[in-house]
Amino acid sequence: MFAQGGRKERAKERAAAPASPPAAVTAPVEEEPIIIPPVPRPVPVRQPIPEDQQREIFKWILEEKRKVKPQNRQEKKRIDEEKAILKEFIRSESLPRI
Repeated sequence: MFAQGGRKERAKERAAAPASPPAAVTAPVEEEPIIIPPVPRPVPVRQPIPEDQQREIFKWILEEKRKVKPQNRQEKKRIDEEKAILKEFIRSESLPRI
Protein backbone atom coordinates (compact mmCIF):
# COMPACT_ATOMS: atom_id res chain seq x y z
CA MET A 1 0.00 0.00 0.00
CA PHE A 2 2.67 2.38 0.88
CA ALA A 3 4.33 1.97 -2.50
CA GLN A 4 1.08 2.61 -4.31
CA GLY A 5 0.48 5.87 -2.50
CA GLY A 6 3.82 7.19 -3.67
CA ARG A 7 2.94 6.56 -7.27
CA LYS A 8 -0.34 8.42 -7.01
CA GLU A 9 1.33 11.42 -5.42
CA ARG A 10 3.90 11.58 -8.19
CA ALA A 11 1.15 11.37 -10.81
CA LYS A 12 -0.71 14.26 -9.10
CA GLU A 13 2.50 16.34 -9.01
CA ARG A 14 3.07 15.77 -12.71
CA ALA A 15 -0.50 16.73 -13.57
CA ALA A 16 -0.36 19.87 -11.41
CA ALA A 17 3.00 21.05 -12.72
CA PRO A 18 2.73 23.13 -15.88
CA ALA A 19 4.08 21.35 -18.87
CA SER A 20 7.36 22.84 -19.86
CA PRO A 21 7.53 23.76 -23.51
CA PRO A 22 9.60 21.33 -25.50
CA ALA A 23 13.07 22.57 -26.28
CA ALA A 24 12.98 24.37 -29.56
CA VAL A 25 14.72 22.18 -32.03
CA THR A 26 16.25 24.40 -34.63
CA ALA A 27 18.29 23.25 -37.50
CA PRO A 28 21.69 24.87 -37.54
CA VAL A 29 21.74 27.75 -39.96
CA GLU A 30 24.03 26.85 -42.78
CA GLU A 31 25.90 29.80 -44.13
CA GLU A 32 26.42 29.93 -47.83
CA PRO A 33 30.04 29.29 -48.68
CA ILE A 34 31.95 32.30 -49.88
CA ILE A 35 32.87 31.73 -53.48
CA ILE A 36 36.00 33.53 -54.48
CA PRO A 37 36.27 33.94 -58.24
CA PRO A 38 39.52 32.67 -59.71
CA VAL A 39 42.11 35.31 -60.31
CA PRO A 40 42.91 35.45 -64.02
CA ARG A 41 46.55 35.05 -64.82
CA PRO A 42 48.08 37.86 -66.80
CA VAL A 43 48.45 37.02 -70.46
CA PRO A 44 52.11 37.00 -71.40
CA VAL A 45 52.97 39.58 -74.01
CA ARG A 46 54.79 37.87 -76.83
CA GLN A 47 57.13 39.43 -79.28
CA PRO A 48 55.59 40.01 -82.72
CA ILE A 49 56.54 37.50 -85.39
CA PRO A 50 58.81 39.08 -88.00
CA GLU A 51 57.29 39.51 -91.47
CA ASP A 52 59.78 37.21 -93.21
CA GLN A 53 58.97 34.45 -90.72
CA GLN A 54 55.23 35.05 -91.27
CA ARG A 55 55.75 34.70 -95.03
CA GLU A 56 57.53 31.37 -94.45
CA ILE A 57 54.63 30.18 -92.29
CA PHE A 58 52.09 31.23 -94.94
CA LYS A 59 54.13 29.41 -97.63
CA TRP A 60 54.19 26.27 -95.49
CA ILE A 61 50.41 26.47 -94.94
CA LEU A 62 49.91 26.93 -98.70
CA GLU A 63 52.00 23.83 -99.42
CA GLU A 64 49.92 21.84 -96.91
CA LYS A 65 46.68 23.08 -98.51
CA ARG A 66 47.95 21.87 -101.91
CA LYS A 67 48.41 18.36 -100.46
CA VAL A 68 44.78 18.12 -99.28
CA LYS A 69 42.47 15.98 -101.40
CA PRO A 70 38.97 17.55 -101.33
CA GLN A 71 35.99 15.22 -100.86
CA ASN A 72 33.46 17.31 -102.79
CA ARG A 73 33.05 20.55 -104.75
CA GLN A 74 32.24 22.67 -101.70
CA GLU A 75 35.39 21.57 -99.90
CA LYS A 76 37.47 22.19 -103.05
CA LYS A 77 35.99 25.69 -103.36
CA ARG A 78 36.76 26.44 -99.69
CA ILE A 79 40.35 25.20 -100.03
CA ASP A 80 40.85 27.24 -103.23
CA GLU A 81 39.58 30.38 -101.45
CA GLU A 82 41.96 29.77 -98.53
CA LYS A 83 44.87 29.26 -100.93
CA ALA A 84 44.00 32.50 -102.73
CA ILE A 85 44.05 34.39 -99.42
CA LEU A 86 47.40 32.85 -98.50
CA LYS A 87 48.84 33.84 -101.90
CA GLU A 88 47.66 37.42 -101.34
CA PHE A 89 49.40 37.52 -97.96
CA ILE A 90 52.62 36.11 -99.41
CA ARG A 91 52.69 38.64 -102.26
CA SER A 92 51.65 41.67 -100.21
CA GLU A 93 54.18 44.29 -99.11
CA SER A 94 52.99 44.36 -95.49
CA LEU A 95 51.43 41.57 -93.51
CA PRO A 96 48.70 41.65 -90.87
CA ARG A 97 49.93 41.25 -87.29
CA ILE A 98 49.44 37.77 -85.82
